[in-house]
Amino acid sequence: MSIYQLKPRFQALLRPAVAGLARRGVTANQVTLAACAASVALGLALYVVRPAPAWLALLPLWLFLRMALNAVDGMLAREHGQQSRLGAYLNELTDVLSDAALYLPLAAYAPFDGFWIATIALLAALSEMAGVLGQTLGASRRYDGPMGKSDRAFVFGALALAMAVAHPLPPWAGAILPLVAALTAWTVCRRVARGLSEATARPPG
Repeated sequence: MSIYQLKPRFQALLRPAVAGLARRGVTANQVTLAACAASVALGLALYVVRPAPAWLALLPLWLFLRMALNAVDGMLAREHGQQSRLGAYLNELTDVLSDAALYLPLAAYAPFDGFWIATIALLAALSEMAGVLGQTLGASRRYDGPMGKSDRAFVFGALALAMAVAHPLPPWAGAILPLVAALTAWTVCRRVARGLSEATARPPG
């Protein structure tokens, strides 16, 4: 089970707005690049400036908006004839970059350890790579959980919100990051296994 499974309902809510953007000439790649630029800018600003923890409330707000923008760019591409090879590269690469940037701010605040933030960012990149590589074997792009992109966004958004309203958090809260890392590693393994299984089950053709 993954939050990603709620995506079709979320897309249905966004469809009228996406149609309006398409009529105005907004492209999928523009949305993708804008979302990445804003994610990197916010993540670096919060990490470098290290403002009062209350400012971390910006993270869950942006993570939700970014999730909406990720759905928007995909719908513009698929439903409005904007699919491109460049867009496929941008979609995957900017997701990994944005994730790492948005996880970074928590490393500046106790009880979170920068080692685990970096580990999760690396495993997150591997999970997306594992999802994409299934296509090279003739399988579909894998989105298996339990700790996919949407799930990680929920966890990091919740941790940032907790920091914003209840700083300082108790020391045990830092143990959540190793758990997220373990679940992300499990996600990598599941995507590899499911991709191999799907590719093996498909008849050659």
